[in-house]
Order: sequence, then C-alpha cells, then structure tokens
Amino acid sequence: MAGPLRFRRSHGEWDASRVRRDLHTPLDRTFGATLSSAWYKPPGGHSARRLEMDNGDRALFVWNEDAFWLGNTRTPETLWRTEKYTFEEVPYPVARWAQRELLAELGMTDPWLAAYEHVAWFFLPVLFSKDGRESSRAFFAEHAAGFPDAAPDDALGFYERFLSTGVFDDHRYIMAAKLGTSEHVDRTRMSATMGEFNAAKVLTDAGYALTPEIELDSGYALDFRVTTNNDPAGPVLVEVTRPGRPAGRSAGTPAAAIRQTGAAKTDDQLAAHPDAVLFVDCSSFHDDEWAALAGERPGVGYRPAVVFRARPDGSVAGYEKGSVPLELDGVLGR
Repeated sequence: MAGPLRFRRSHGEWDASRVRRDLHTPLDRTFGATLSSAWYKPPGGHSARRLEMDNGDRALFVWNEDAFWLGNTRTPETLWRTEKYTFEEVPYPVARWAQRELLAELGMTDPWLAAYEHVAWFFLPVLFSKDGRESSRAFFAEHAAGFPDAAPDDALGFYERFLSTGVFDDHRYIMAAKLGTSEHVDRTRMSATMGEFNAAKVLTDAGYALTPEIELDSGYALDFRVTTNNDPAGPVLVEVTRPGRPAGRSAGTPAAAIRQTGAAKTDDQLAAHPDAVLFVDCSSFHDDEWAALAGERPGVGYRPAVVFRARPDGSVAGYEKGSVPLELDGVLGR
C-alpha cells in the first residue's frame, strides 16, 4: 500500500525531450497517458508538465537545476532511486505551485470538499494518494468524518473551523497521514484518527499548545505532549482512544464500550507511562448513548482520564476521572 503523496527529487539534467522520453513514454505504454502544460505558472525559472493517466492517476513534474516529481501513479524507472520529501521539505515555491494544481483539480472533481479550503489543503497528501484518494473522500462524504447522524457539510465545517486556526500546520504531514491510504473505507480506524483531532480541539480551546506523536524512551509513541506558558508542573502526555458505538459489539453498553477501549490502552502505552492522561472520545455515540454515559459517569479502568463527546456545532460535553493535571472546566460542558 502506497503512503501519502510525497515529492521525489532528481538532481539530473532535464528538458522537455527527456520528460517525454523518460516519464511520458513508459506511463503511456502502461496506462495510456497525456502529457500537457501545467495549469498554473510554475516557480520562476522552472518548467512544468502535467501527466494524466487514463486510469485516473495524476503526476506533476517541475524542473530547473533540480527536478521534482509528484504523482499517485507508478513511478517511472528513472526516478526509482530518488529520495522522497513532504510538501514542507521541498522549496516553498515548488510546494505552493503543486498544491495550487492539485487544489484546482479537487475543485473540479469534488467541489463540495474543495469548498472547505483548509480541510482540503491539510489532507491533500491523503486526498491525492495512490491508494487512499477514493476512500478518504468517501469517508468525508458518506460518513461525515465519523460523526453519527450528521451531514457532511456540518462535519467538514467543524474541522474547517478547527484546522483554520493553524494548530497543526507545522505537523500537517504527521496528522494528515494518520487518516491512512487504504483503498477501502475503514470507518472505525478513520474515525479513531479524527478522535485525535477532537481531543486536540478540547485541549487547544482550553489554552494548551500541542506537539503530536511523541516518541519516548520506552519505545512507545503517545499522541500529544501538552504545554502551557505558565504551567510549573511541566508538559503532560496525552493518549487518545475512541470507542465505537456499543450497538453491534461485545461491549453492549456505553459504559462497557469505554471500559473495553480503555483496557486496550492500559496494556501497553499507559502501563509504561502511568502519568499520561487518557482522552476517551465518544463522538461516535448517538445522543441516547451519550446521555446514558454522562448520567452514570463510569470509569474507564484507568486514571487520570477525560471522557468527552464533540458535536459538529462545536459543543463538547464530558467529565473527568482521577486527578487530571489539566484545566478543562471551561471547555467540557456537562
């Protein structure tokens, strides 16, 4: 399975004839391919081409002293040994040009998604990935990004408002890639990924700064390191989990569902880091399921823990278990 979209960088000499010979010709033989001019003017001093394959694959190529390939198709042999780079790791004019090309195409094929400009930009490496481009778009369109009983527009509006704050701009590739690049929609796994964004919204609304994917000496990685400018206790580690709905699973009640998902975390990351806070995102629960949980306020088999549910309108309800070293009272409604 191919990963999220990344550039390949070539240090060889390129011109239009070599592009046609080494890139277009092998792709045309394999898939049927059209070589055309770029839609947007490339960076100063650069030349650029688009390659559009008959099977729906796309590739962009721009060159000057160095050349950059960005494609969700089979990589031509001449580029096999080149290094891969994220959008943030290539020169900004190259990244900006490529993103304009891709966003313009998204506006033509999926205008409902392109209308949410920051969501579209943020998840671009997945939305145009080789294996995940259809499943990622279907997850947003058909499953409202994991929100039950919600319209896609409401869900996309929720994440547009959050991501447009820039909270994860410096960590875009890490966080976007978590959505995955599977050919098939895995609603449970993809919803769990969005649970990390939901937890991040709770924390940032409370005034905390986040760093995602914290590699620790234990060999484990936890989801976030949380800091404030005036917190004498130092940073707090946070791990996020998201139980599926109780219906249709062995954990047949909301309380059993959160205990089951909590137990899965205490066997590994949290056993090695008992001071970390577990955030249990119940945003997949329907109203009646959350009402039962909020009324009972059960534990999850681990403390400290925060049990919460976000809704597309931006409201959040929740409760704490144990001594949570974070001030969340102003964010968690009851």
